[in-house]
Amino acid sequence: MVRHRSRCEGFTLVELLVVIAIIGILIALL
Repeated sequence: MVRHRSRCEGFTLVELLVVIAIIGILIALL
């Protein structure tokens, strides 16, 4: 359970990074 909890936190951080990357790509295309 502890392992899953830690993984969830990491996933949230990675997801935020991916969203920022996608926004950056969209701005670059525009």
